[in-house]
Amino acid sequence: MTWSTYAGFAGMMAFLAMMPGPDTMVVLKNALTGGARGGGWACGGITVANFLQGTAAALGLGAVITRYQPVFETVKWLGAAYLVFLGIQALRGAWRGDYEALDDVRRARASRSRRFREGFLSNITNPKVIVLYLSVLPQFLTPSSTFGDSLLLAYTVAALGVVWQVLLLLFVHRVRGWLQRRRVRRVMDGATGAALLGFGTALALEG
Repeated sequence: MTWSTYAGFAGMMAFLAMMPGPDTMVVLKNALTGGARGGGWACGGITVANFLQGTAAALGLGAVITRYQPVFETVKWLGAAYLVFLGIQALRGAWRGDYEALDDVRRARASRSRRFREGFLSNITNPKVIVLYLSVLPQFLTPSSTFGDSLLLAYTVAALGVVWQVLLLLFVHRVRGWLQRRRVRRVMDGATGAALLGFGTALALEG
């Protein structure tokens, strides 16, 4: 693999990483309720899941999952249901709007492991992630490419996702005072919840 090929791949993946998707919304949801640390734990869960899916794709396991329809459909429906569940949670917060009392409850209940689990499950149950690896990676590999080349490309995708999510967390932390305003929180929760519901519904309706 040449450096120019890798640079082209990294550039394309960096652009895709910045496109709003379920991972971004889950990090934002947790950052709004738990600050930068809360969003960071969700980011950690997403990252672990991303590296696992990238490794599976590099090993060829991803192709087995996508070809075995019952497994693929099960993962798809679990992912859709989980995104809808997270979306409803965010919309409930926007509807109530009682953020002082609600945040106290959330801080008591939302442990680090729960935030990490939200990030991990939202990514690992999203079949679009493994499909992305399987559809994009082969275009940058040749018959002479090694397993190390496949891992490099797969891990680059995961690493760029981390970079984008960290930048998002830094932005949220910087404007945290503005985000704490009740009206702003309600709009942000409503938008995040609607986006997650939309992603979940779109995933469920995909053929």
